[in-house]
Amino acid sequence: MTEFAYMPIVEVANLLEKREISPVELTRHLLDRIDSVDRRLHSYRTVLAERALQQARRAEKEIASGAYRGILHGVPIAVKDLVCTEGIPTYCGSTLMAGWLPDDDATVLRRLETAGAVLLGKLHMTEFALRWHHPAWPVPANPWGGDRWSGVSSSGSGVATAAGLCYASLGTDTGGSIRFPAACNGVVGLKPTYGRVSRYGVFPLAKSLDNVGPMTRSVADAAAMLGVIAGHDPNDPTSSHGAVPDYISLLDQDVSGLRLGVDERFIRDGVHPEVSEAVLQAVTRLIELGLQPVEVVVPAIDANLMMDTWSTLCAADAADAHRESWPARADEYGPFRQWLEFADTKSAADYAAAHTTRLEYAGKIAGVFEEVDLLACPAMPYAAPPIGDDALPLPDANVVRPRFTYPFNFSNSPTLTLPCGFTSDDLPIALQLVGPHFSEATLLRVGHAFERSTVWHKRVPLL
Repeated sequence: MTEFAYMPIVEVANLLEKREISPVELTRHLLDRIDSVDRRLHSYRTVLAERALQQARRAEKEIASGAYRGILHGVPIAVKDLVCTEGIPTYCGSTLMAGWLPDDDATVLRRLETAGAVLLGKLHMTEFALRWHHPAWPVPANPWGGDRWSGVSSSGSGVATAAGLCYASLGTDTGGSIRFPAACNGVVGLKPTYGRVSRYGVFPLAKSLDNVGPMTRSVADAAAMLGVIAGHDPNDPTSSHGAVPDYISLLDQDVSGLRLGVDERFIRDGVHPEVSEAVLQAVTRLIELGLQPVEVVVPAIDANLMMDTWSTLCAADAADAHRESWPARADEYGPFRQWLEFADTKSAADYAAAHTTRLEYAGKIAGVFEEVDLLACPAMPYAAPPIGDDALPLPDANVVRPRFTYPFNFSNSPTLTLPCGFTSDDLPIALQLVGPHFSEATLLRVGHAFERSTVWHKRVPLL
């Protein structure tokens, strides 16, 4: 059964529909894997075995009766533990939330379960989706090397997906928390356009920057997940009213002639040579597939200004999200308390200045997409770095880690992260494709074409 654990959704769905394997059999196998493998990896916060098997039995009966709901019917998935689940504990990575039982499901979860997906459980994350894991719980371990960073804050989502402990997961991305764990764990991560996916029922880090998106082991699987969770939600006024394409049906469209933006300086400067070379080789492969390279200049932003702008915006939004518990319950916070204390030092003028910087930079990014259909760059300046005693990546004074992530949160741009190589230490390297607003279909088409012509996504960690 081990081969089934790593099978893409699009393949396992075919077997489920044909009744060559049952949802119950599949769910039991993954629950057994979680029970054995996750003792070392710690990706799950809460395993919902009984509930998952009930859903699997229902899916089995429906499929047997001919009531097949679609590609996710009977497929076991998992979600980051800030996605609300009615009547089920949702910790958001913090002991502060112990005992909280949401009274409603998040829209994204409701849509996945309506599509027939089986929820295996809730995945570990950093406290309230920032950089620190709460010391009360173990840190998810990178399956490619336990001494390596597993990414934040959707670390459990990246680990579980990479290790074959779910077929897909949901993460959130405020400054890189889909892209970092996707890159570190060698999986596909899709950060949609802001508003493409409802945030209702997803506990916020920063409402103006947060995005919900899938993490999978193939681009086609990301397309399948996005097609289910995307779309307007009356409960989230920021969600887009735009029509949702049939992403799966568009995957095989010809990519020839699409304009690929390449800024070699942006790809090389401050980037580990193995990473920049792998990304440039991926660019070469995309050109061989018919994309037309266009030299562009990605707008520069001073590293200190970028960090200060993001930090000010995120901290202010976080203070708003925690107004009912901060500072009234200050002593109940873990390391996230530092972030709220930082927020208290910022003024309205600081926030206004950061907001203006964000808008100006977003305008410059939009200008790039006047010339091209998509942009290629790394997702991270290096592969998964070593971690210190505090489970944070060891510092590198010469590298600004979020230089490839924060800018595209500022601009609300959709991005697709996917494997494009391995280092000499056998650690995954990630390519990031970025597009104009609501260009997810194009990013998925190009990512799918690249993936079909390479083998990087087929490698799995030895567990």
